[in-house]
Amino acid sequence: MNTVELVGDIVKPIAEEKGFRVVDIEYVKEGKNWFLRIYIDKPGGVDLNDCAMFNELVSEQMDALEPDPIPYAYYLEVSSPGAERPLKTEEDFELAVGRYIHVSLFEPVEKNNVYEGTLKELTDDNMVLSVKDKNKTKDVELKRTNISKARLAIEF
Repeated sequence: MNTVELVGDIVKPIAEEKGFRVVDIEYVKEGKNWFLRIYIDKPGGVDLNDCAMFNELVSEQMDALEPDPIPYAYYLEVSSPGAERPLKTEEDFELAVGRYIHVSLFEPVEKNNVYEGTLKELTDDNMVLSVKDKNKTKDVELKRTNISKARLAIEF
């Protein structure tokens, strides 16, 4: 089990108990330092107080474990995933139905590698986006296996 999976097993019950959802966990080295980043969300969004409270709960839980799951120094950061956060899990995509998203494709569809639009429909194999095409709106069906990256987007 890698560090991210191990930390996920520790923090997800804490998140559920406090009404949060763990959106993502990263364990990365930047320069000389290691960072454990936990991104949380809840209906209506999270604020600084939520992040501070969750950081304290996770820190206490991690420090109490024997043996220490991360036996060397690291920085623990807890934050909101942001307004344009990535969509990674099935749950992320399900929660994005009805929202405006940005999708990058491996292979072009109708000569486009990138689409932005409202996620109208989601199945195991496909998604339907309602996209603006000049002055009208049209639906574009995309195979989910063709999606290289997806994230929430801000509509202008």
